[in-house]
Amino acid sequence: MAIDGLTNSDIKHIRDQVKTIAVVGLSPKPHRASHQVALYLQHQGYQVIPVNPLHQKILGLTCYSSLASIPFDVDMVDCFRACEAMPALADEVVAKGAKVMWMQLGIYHADAAAKARAAGITVVMDRCPKIEFRKFN
Repeated sequence: MAIDGLTNSDIKHIRDQVKTIAVVGLSPKPHRASHQVALYLQHQGYQVIPVNPLHQKILGLTCYSSLASIPFDVDMVDCFRACEAMPALADEVVAKGAKVMWMQLGIYHADAAAKARAAGITVVMDRCPKIEFRKFN
């Protein structure tokens, strides 16, 4: 079983249920993983919402400075931030009311995960949606 305790069936359910995905830490640089993942998600039909306080637009989309500044609901938050940023980001995800907090490859934070799970949020850790979602295509 994966480090986050989720099965392939759980990941497939996430893939099939989410529609809007906020990508926190999205880079405008095409060679960066966050950019490539967001582009993939966009091409798969998801509404991608860039979150990066340093930019106004990324991928031709309005870029928000924080999750709180997004004026509509999001289903999933894909986290491209350092591991130590996860507890504060978990607070933001909880406040936003997202259904899924997805920590990218190499990111694992048990306390942040526990905080999000206590609020009823599904937590994925140390995985990439681009890799995981492709398994079901």
